[in-house]
Amino acid sequence: MKTVVIHAAKDLRVEERDADSPGPGQVGIAIGAGGICGSDLHYYLHGGFGVVRVKQPMVLGHEVSGTITAVGPGVETLRVGDRVAVSPSLPCNKCEYCLKGQQNHCLDMRFYGSAMRMPHVDGAFRQALVAEAGQCHKLAEGVSLAEGAFAEPFAVTLHAVNRAGSLLGKRVLVTGSGPIGALCVIAARAHGAREVITTDVLDGPLAFARKVGADETINVADAPERLAALGTGKGTVDVMFEASGNGAALTAGIAALRPHGTLVQLGLGGDVALPQNTVVGKEIEIRGSFRFLDEFALAVDLINQRRVDVRPLLSQTFPVDEAVRAFDTAADRRHAMKVQLAFQ
Repeated sequence: MKTVVIHAAKDLRVEERDADSPGPGQVGIAIGAGGICGSDLHYYLHGGFGVVRVKQPMVLGHEVSGTITAVGPGVETLRVGDRVAVSPSLPCNKCEYCLKGQQNHCLDMRFYGSAMRMPHVDGAFRQALVAEAGQCHKLAEGVSLAEGAFAEPFAVTLHAVNRAGSLLGKRVLVTGSGPIGALCVIAARAHGAREVITTDVLDGPLAFARKVGADETINVADAPERLAALGTGKGTVDVMFEASGNGAALTAGIAALRPHGTLVQLGLGGDVALPQNTVVGKEIEIRGSFRFLDEFALAVDLINQRRVDVRPLLSQTFPVDEAVRAFDTAADRRHAMKVQLAFQ
């Protein structure tokens, strides 16, 4: 089978590897679609992020869907031919956090395409994948594999909404309009937000945000005064989802929040300065949001029922043999939103 393997920064290769066979409780999957995530791009462009570095060749990818080709002993809920979205999380279900129902903080997590541990955990950018049956969630008839591959990043934003609390009737600000920011727009709409405003430094991502329901988009590089206006009085925004990882966006967003407003931090970046006086003076609640829990199943359900539409966010699809070109395209935020690989 063909796999997409990172060796070092800017050293991405399509390699042949042997395929595995499913064991008890497992299924074999012909991967059809795989979305390139921000973390995949960090491995490709920089060899990692923060202290996490690629130290050995690693298969990338964790946003995937495909078709069941084989079923191992004991699997009763899936059949050959079923099309599924695959959750990339493999928690141990034994540590203190798993036993508390906080599997996203598992002390022995095996998450697809991660260099956080040695040996690294290979990802799912491969033509044939063996997964636990419990990782697989059926796609409805008429829902494409490309849509199914959005389940993982959408689950990330649904978890962020859960961390924020009720959005019913709220005015929401999303800073950073990449794939996660755009999916935050969809998630906020699905959970009753009255108004959603998005920001970015480029017009391209903002155009995608408008396609999926943003009421107002602000290019803060061209018109920073429009974002500053949201801070009128003591602020006009109820909830902020910070998806850029940028310190300036964080500071400007906090200024826009009303007293008792909520900031949910999704974007990853370096250490940033926090406007403590503003946080204290307006009694802002700051909440981090990391990966997801049960939201993966919810993401698939919402996509299956057509209660949300992620299709406008798919900007380009490349065959697996053109993986390097796909990654280079995904890195160009001026034109690309979500870039996927086709494996079959």
